Amino acid sequence: MQSNYYVYILLCNNNSLYTGITTDLKRRFAEHEKGTGAKYTRAHPPIEIVYKKKVSNRSLAQKREAKIKKMSRIQKLMLISEIRSNKKKH
Repeated sequence: MQSNYYVYILLCNNNSLYTGITTDLKRRFAEHEKGTGAKYTRAHPPIEIVYKKKVSNRSLAQKREAKIKKMSRIQKLMLISEIRSNKKKH
């Protein structure tokens, strides 16, 4: 059985953006907050999830994650802004 995956971007306490994937967004965010997540978020704890996208499988999640990680900070902020403005319209 395949699970849905989430690609997510965190805003960290140093104003940086961290991108990752998970099958359980709530659990993974809690891990990052507790310091049991990625090495990066142990040093730079997350403030909030600023982007999330549900995809149907791990392969798609990894491809989306890689694409986002290649983006510049400005491109990531534009992606986040697009998602937030679309939510306001609905």
